[in-house]
Amino acid sequence: MKILLTFLAIIFVSLNAFALEIVSDVFESNGYIPDRYACDAQDFSPFLSFRDVPEGTKSLVLICDDPDAPFKVWVHWVLFNIPKEVTELKENITAEEMKSLGIIAGVNDFGKLEYKGPCPPAGKPHRYFFKLYALDTQLPLEAGAAKKEIVKAMEGHIIAEAKVVGLYQRQTSERSSDDKN
Repeated sequence: MKILLTFLAIIFVSLNAFALEIVSDVFESNGYIPDRYACDAQDFSPFLSFRDVPEGTKSLVLICDDPDAPFKVWVHWVLFNIPKEVTELKENITAEEMKSLGIIAGVNDFGKLEYKGPCPPAGKPHRYFFKLYALDTQLPLEAGAAKKEIVKAMEGHIIAEAKVVGLYQRQTSERSSDDKN
């Protein structure tokens, strides 16, 4: 019995050592997102890297949202049918660059098919979840699909998931006008 438990523990550790991962060079998980990636400045999409994509993955989905928004979880970025061979998204990736990689953009809560960065009201920091899903299929959806449609289409197809969380805070409402100048 002891040998069996040791064997199972080794397998568990091994599986977790190679779990799907998403990381950014511009912020650590639970660290602050620099202003350049927020609406107060350049509003660039951050560099993101994907690691240890599991066997059997046919596509990836990336969803960035803010669960601390005042009235609902606010969606900032939705990408789907990301080819499993794509291991990173460069900073400020354009729609043309994503299309050339075979990535399809969904609509965010700003009504855009692109990244729109943190833009919370002044006050407490908000959390921005960059969630990556490995799927055993490609989603039969068109560009402009909403997060709700994508999440529904992913049901039963998620092989693995990972997230990196960034924080962003506005100190005062005046900051936004000062930063844009």
